Amino acid sequence: EGLTWDWESFPDYLNALAKRRYTMDIGAHIPHAALRAFVMGDAGGDHTAVPSQGEIDRMEALTFEALEAGALGFSTSRTYVHRSRDGANIGTLSASAAELLGITAALKRAGKGVVQLISDAYLTADDDFAQAELELIRQVARTTGRKLSFTVQQTDDAPDRWRHIFGEIEAMTAEGLDVRAQVAPRPIGVILTFASTTNPFFITPTYRDCARDASTEQRLVRLADPAVKAKILAEHAHIHPPGMAAVIVQGFNRMFRMSDPVDYEPVESASLAAEAARAGREPADYAYDVLLEEGGHRLIYMPLINYARGNLDDVFGMMSGAHTLYGLSDGGAHCGTICDGSFPTTTIGLWSKGSKSGLKTPLEALVHGYTQRNAAHVGWNDRGVVKPGYLADLNVISLDELQLSPPKIVQDLPAGGTRLLQTARGYRWTVKSGAVTFEGGQWTGETPGQLLRGAQG
Repeated sequence: EGLTWDWESFPDYLNALAKRRYTMDIGAHIPHAALRAFVMGDAGGDHTAVPSQGEIDRMEALTFEALEAGALGFSTSRTYVHRSRDGANIGTLSASAAELLGITAALKRAGKGVVQLISDAYLTADDDFAQAELELIRQVARTTGRKLSFTVQQTDDAPDRWRHIFGEIEAMTAEGLDVRAQVAPRPIGVILTFASTTNPFFITPTYRDCARDASTEQRLVRLADPAVKAKILAEHAHIHPPGMAAVIVQGFNRMFRMSDPVDYEPVESASLAAEAARAGREPADYAYDVLLEEGGHRLIYMPLINYARGNLDDVFGMMSGAHTLYGLSDGGAHCGTICDGSFPTTTIGLWSKGSKSGLKTPLEALVHGYTQRNAAHVGWNDRGVVKPGYLADLNVISLDELQLSPPKIVQDLPAGGTRLLQTARGYRWTVKSGAVTFEGGQWTGETPGQLLRGAQG
């Protein structure tokens, strides 16, 4: 309900964005999933459907049109984690080399743009599958001749896959390809609560019945009923979903109360499983009661990805790689489950001071990673350094005070939609193109930002 729907083509979409003003500059990739659906119709949403050569040619032409209109590049998703509202895999999951190379030929033809993607190469224990995905990435970078970045994270099933991927990236760069790993500065954290989207009991039939066609407060009242609790716990004992969902539903040793400031490197002895053991209670029963705290608004932090060994040592290894970009904020996606738009604050506040293992990175290197290095990758060469002739985009930070408060649940989206909103302490001023946009963390009303079309400077 928040969309204006005054656009159809990608150039139209950019024109709609350009009518607005922002507190920062923004850019957009042309997304493969929407492109596929536009050209192929309903079949485009089915990842087993193979486009004809004519459809591939049409997608290439539309990508070229988008680049000419100002798209930063082309993005695609090859992960089973990304699904439609009804749980189906999205259409781009298993796109063939012919499809990907056919579409991205537009970047070579245009002589501009970057490729950005996510692949399941990082999460699989299957060496052959991982190698096939990495070879496809190599082919795309080689045939387009353009810069490419892709997500690299750590999962419990393949905790050292990232090292293998980094080795392959080294080989690609030695070949002359500009390929980067997009990495995160902390775990990808799921926020579990009865007051929002996800919690350990959210796939039980009784919980779903409580949530169906009910307001948040109505749901919380029902969940506090001892009889409802007993039914949900009985159902939960028999639910064993596959993959990452299993961790969300049963991983009580990875669930932690959110503190203020938030601890993004929690130890297992502080988990709900450990608390339950000390209280002599079953973890699920104990966790249910914890989630009822604060009137049902208690937040539980679960480091789902990038925390296979219970610390941030491997995250530091990824961040320290020679060919990396900082990213993966999910600042707008999964907004009732994940609140990781605060990644830059963690990067500056945690890694400049050091992790619990004593690992740290110079402040200047961290700032560079979020400013000039990322900007240069997408062709924005007019920013990211304090120098005459460059944009006056600055943050004035009290580093000793830099901390993150726990997220809050707010219902300020169109039609009353729920999201998690997190604030930070320690930012004195934020300046965009010379205008103060935030002071003491509060918006000043200034909107000097705009849509940027393609490369700058």
